[in-house]
Amino acid sequence: MDYLLYNLYSIASEAYILWVVNILLIYGVFFSSSFTLGFPILNKSTSWLSLQSLIFALLLILTQEQINTISWNNFLILNDFTYSAKIVILTFGVSWVFLSYEYSSQCKLNSFEFWILILLSIAAMLFVIQSYDLLSIYLTIEFQSLVFYILASFNRTSEFSTEAGLKYFILGAFSSALLLFGSSLLYGLTGLTNLNDFANLFAGFEIIDFPTGVGIVTGMTFIVSALFFKISASPFHMWAPDVYEGANIIVTALFSILPKLPIFSILFKLLFLSFHDLIDYWSVFITISAISSLVIGALGAFMQLKWKRFMAYSSINHVGFMLLALINGNNGAIFSFIVYILIYMTTIVGTFSFIMSLRTFCYPKIQQSRYLENLTMLSVTNPLLAVSMTIFLFSMAGIPPLAGFFSKLFILITIIKSNIIGIGIIAVLINCIACFYYIRLIKKMYFDYKSYWPILVPVTKSNSLLLGLTLIVIIFLVIDLELVLIFATSMLL
Repeated sequence: MDYLLYNLYSIASEAYILWVVNILLIYGVFFSSSFTLGFPILNKSTSWLSLQSLIFALLLILTQEQINTISWNNFLILNDFTYSAKIVILTFGVSWVFLSYEYSSQCKLNSFEFWILILLSIAAMLFVIQSYDLLSIYLTIEFQSLVFYILASFNRTSEFSTEAGLKYFILGAFSSALLLFGSSLLYGLTGLTNLNDFANLFAGFEIIDFPTGVGIVTGMTFIVSALFFKISASPFHMWAPDVYEGANIIVTALFSILPKLPIFSILFKLLFLSFHDLIDYWSVFITISAISSLVIGALGAFMQLKWKRFMAYSSINHVGFMLLALINGNNGAIFSFIVYILIYMTTIVGTFSFIMSLRTFCYPKIQQSRYLENLTMLSVTNPLLAVSMTIFLFSMAGIPPLAGFFSKLFILITIIKSNIIGIGIIAVLINCIACFYYIRLIKKMYFDYKSYWPILVPVTKSNSLLLGLTLIVIIFLVIDLELVLIFATSMLL
């Protein structure tokens, strides 16, 4: 009994969310046929209950006594990094629900199952963060992916949403096959699945036995490739623009904000713990993927006319910067990545709150902005929104003294300390190229004109709140940058 309680303690927040999911499912089914308490009241109440459950799950983690333990028969690990990463996921999950609540009402998303799927996806991400075995990694990532497939195709009346879900499912099945095949290779050659066992086996490992050594490197490559697909890193990025474009905009925001941190936590455990002594092999693969992601993300964004595809290529570019932190394989890399991902997630929340606030009145209906062209004359019609987006774009471009500058600075410092100066110069040059497509958007807001004035719909309260909070963080983080640095340091203790 004590052993069971000891295991449950490490997944208390996840167990609570899954318990809430069961209750909400019964609640939704019971009231969905009601004439007075059915839709849209049911959808609103379910969204608020989902927000409440996420806040309670966050409070549950914050009030827990922090312990470092490996539980569930070595399947899950709880340490300082996973503890803090779970706090980050739940915090940004709460902000995402704030971002999506009013929009879901405006677009008449009358399906209580949507919020249940959101809770399941967040629970899956929390499990992914704690995974410490190849079997648990595969099961939790598939749990997360299956929910994402449904969310991508949730808008059943849209052929674009159906196409996005189908593409995501087919390519996701391919990446799952890579992950499973790589895990099978490693298990067949070593008889192990636990990451700590791999670390002990490969300590001081040299590839002398040709078939076994090649098989181990091949298995590791397949697993890393599957994980690269999940974060849309090149050359496994082809799904991202189409899925981002076809999915509902709040689902696109979810894909952009939350999933990268759980997958990178798996990459850190695999590369920095299990296969650290094979760094000569995997660092080359990481370098090629990072540079190609930077190039594809920067050049691909130039050709885009729609917001979602633009954000997809911008995400690929940022993933390239995140991968640069993995090249040298030390704790300084994890520290710089944590700083980068925190600032990146904050910026993306603010950017999507801006995009969802950019709605125009076209008689007789209100249209959500889909094209970058809708930025034209924004400095005249809504100067505050124009200033907000300018700050977000400058931060993503890495212009000092905004927070985005410091996130990229820490990555570059890590690269320079590792004497990889050539890659650092390439990253800076590509970032300079990327600045031009951000500046192009600012030009549209302040210097382009239309023959008529667009009529903008007032910004909702939740969007304005998130815009204000993210702007405060991005602008004034330079005053007390130690807040982020202390949090990043605490994740490495």
